Amino acid sequence: MVSRLRAAFPDCELCCICTGPENVLATHAIDGVPHTARSRRIWDRRLSVHKRLGMLFLGLGDEVGEYIRAWRTLKGTEMFIVPGTGLLTDAFELSGWGPYGLFKWALVARLRRCRVMFVSVGAGPVDSFKGRLLVKLSLAFADYRSYRDGASKEIVESLGVRASGDRIYPDLVFGLPSPGSWAATNAREGRPIVALGLMAYSEKYSAGDAVGDTYDRYVRSLAVFTDWLLDHGYNIKLLVGDAAVDTTTIADVKAALRRCTHDVDERVVHHSIASPHELLSHLSATDFVIATRFHNVLMGLLVGRPVVAISFHHKCSSLMSEMGLSDYCLDINEITPDRLIRKFEAIVRHSEELNSTIRQHVERSRSALDEQDELLFRQEIGELRLVETETAAG
Repeated sequence: MVSRLRAAFPDCELCCICTGPENVLATHAIDGVPHTARSRRIWDRRLSVHKRLGMLFLGLGDEVGEYIRAWRTLKGTEMFIVPGTGLLTDAFELSGWGPYGLFKWALVARLRRCRVMFVSVGAGPVDSFKGRLLVKLSLAFADYRSYRDGASKEIVESLGVRASGDRIYPDLVFGLPSPGSWAATNAREGRPIVALGLMAYSEKYSAGDAVGDTYDRYVRSLAVFTDWLLDHGYNIKLLVGDAAVDTTTIADVKAALRRCTHDVDERVVHHSIASPHELLSHLSATDFVIATRFHNVLMGLLVGRPVVAISFHHKCSSLMSEMGLSDYCLDINEITPDRLIRKFEAIVRHSEELNSTIRQHVERSRSALDEQDELLFRQEIGELRLVETETAAG
């Protein structure tokens, strides 16, 4: 979104409302504002009722301050954009960047007469009454809404939002500049490399009926699969989508793998990845991608690699379906080593055909995002101060 806004409005001023302002400044050279300045957790269930009531007025004062801060931040802003991501969920919490945080900023943006736009967003799960109400109200403030897949639009419609006129456009990652430079055919010698993207599984965020032992089977299956890859002459590159939690899964898989083989450290490497462009660079240096996190799957496709997606959420299966790759998608609740191996053997067997299919769908997705840009930015706007929201969740 940043690259496209700069192309459309070279002189615009960008500000990012987010969880890590210092990272936004370092990565994109734009101002960042914390999505909340509130530090007290007045509704901590560990506090006694008496103490929670005593903190009520302090909490109310903090909350009024939050709205005042949002009001000041959005002064002079023309557009408020929620770019992609899966913010429309209550799987983790209502506050923070949950439905209440989004509602607060969207409400203030509307009061500031900003043009509010939800662009290629994902949705779900939204299970609680409060979460559903807050998501519905946030979307009601929008001048423009589009979703990255049909399943997200269906979830929004189930909340009671009239979404018949809303559009479906691909994930914004497909709009990153110059993907051809990453998608070049590998000319390396030596063993083929498989990128293995691991994820700390969360049942509450998983679509469908979660199975209690899913994580244990996931770790065990990946360890057996990795051992099989080593036996068949492949090297492994482990990828992290969220360093705060995924490193634990890497440690679990490595521990399980050491019980199968002694060759872990030499041929199974783990890289710390600090940015999307760095992830793309690592993916482009591999031959095949097996991934769980949505953006590991998506970026593997963006660089033209055959991908097996271990789907934990409808966004993964929807993406693979849109790309014509449903046969190479495996539900995380149904994972076994044998099923994973069969999927991998299939992408190896059909790799040339898949390379062509993926290339065509990536170009089609880029063209669709160009079309969306025309809808969003065709209106002539002079001096802009544009506020964009962002989250660190996977």
